[in-house]
Amino acid sequence: MSRRIAWAAAIAALLLAVALGLLWPRHDKGPPPSAAFAALPAAEKIARGAYLARAGDCMACHTTRGGAEYAGGRVLQTPFGAVVSPNLTQDAETGIGKWSADDFWNALHNGRSRDGRLLYPAFPYPNYTAVTRDDADALYAYLRTIPPVRRPNEPHRLRFPYDRQAALAVWRALYFRPGVYTAQPRQSAEWNRGAYLVQGLGHCSACHSERNALGASGGELSGGLVPVLGWYAPSLLSDAEAGLGTWQVDEIAQLLHTGVAPRATVFGPMAEVVRASLQHLTDADVRAMAVYLKSLPAAGNGSTRPERSKAPEAIAFLQAGAKLYEQHCASCHGADGAGAPPHYPPLAGNRALTTIDATNTIRLVLNGGFPPGTRGNPRPYGMPPFSHVLNDVEVAQVVSWLRSAWGNDAPPVSGTDVNRYRSVPLD
Repeated sequence: MSRRIAWAAAIAALLLAVALGLLWPRHDKGPPPSAAFAALPAAEKIARGAYLARAGDCMACHTTRGGAEYAGGRVLQTPFGAVVSPNLTQDAETGIGKWSADDFWNALHNGRSRDGRLLYPAFPYPNYTAVTRDDADALYAYLRTIPPVRRPNEPHRLRFPYDRQAALAVWRALYFRPGVYTAQPRQSAEWNRGAYLVQGLGHCSACHSERNALGASGGELSGGLVPVLGWYAPSLLSDAEAGLGTWQVDEIAQLLHTGVAPRATVFGPMAEVVRASLQHLTDADVRAMAVYLKSLPAAGNGSTRPERSKAPEAIAFLQAGAKLYEQHCASCHGADGAGAPPHYPPLAGNRALTTIDATNTIRLVLNGGFPPGTRGNPRPYGMPPFSHVLNDVEVAQVVSWLRSAWGNDAPPVSGTDVNRYRSVPLD
């Protein structure tokens, strides 16, 4: 194909995509709520909406530190520039005080604002489209109770061409398909409830899936580096990473609800998800999510590991790491890496250490961290930072040792790998 024909085909595809995106119904009223939901007292609708807002962790993006709840203004960095979250309070001019329940449904389900503008998928409507009309209306009823705060919305700061509605229309034509979650008749009600929460309001795939060059998520929970934040969300399918094939359902539920479990402890962005969202869900809902996650088919367990070098310098590198471990780490995690769970996680056989991507281990050694403070773990034990104690090579040595000791089998890291994350912001 000549270059001229290729350009013509690309332009035709672009025009078609723009037409599909911009001619999509500008205002979809959606289905009416069910008769059972409509009959609920207002207080029950509001309480249900407040619970669902927790499940979706809506406040995390729509509230700045020290700012009024849901007044927006949080700057979310993306590979394409900054997206600024909007005001969701009931202010009529700067918030959503003039929005109807249909307007809210259209935003949640179709990714369109009240005025018909396409919304950027930093607002995870590719997941929220799965939310039912009843739950959308419950969320709307709750947001109607948020006191008005006059805070004008700030423009996004995206690079060209990502700042254009036409470009967003292309993205949507390629990657977005609206659709409410459909229950699987061969699965239990508990499984379906878990799938609904994980795929919809929980928007787990937003972090635990690889994204392509245009920022689209595959949605398959196979793991990926969280853009800009610099944390690796491990695969939930592969037993070589965070796959749950050998876990008991109760162990998965415990980790989701409290942030700590016999086999793992959550840190980084997942700690915030547990603290602000998952710990507030009912036991039944957390267990449903665990049942669904446990059922996911295993994938990627056969990934090959590079053979560890037996060169004298490689052996000396690991031996230096072993000495650093004995000096700085063994008092908590034990000489045998068994730890003292849940306060001091075991390192022997810890899959968080042996993922191909060592980002999380490097960041924990550099910056330390805490699991979330939850009702089930009210006084979490923390990991101290070592960035001020160890240089890049020393961090690489101890991380490489952790990834190779006590039966762990993962490739070493270098001082260059460590340096890449030494200056990455903590959040």
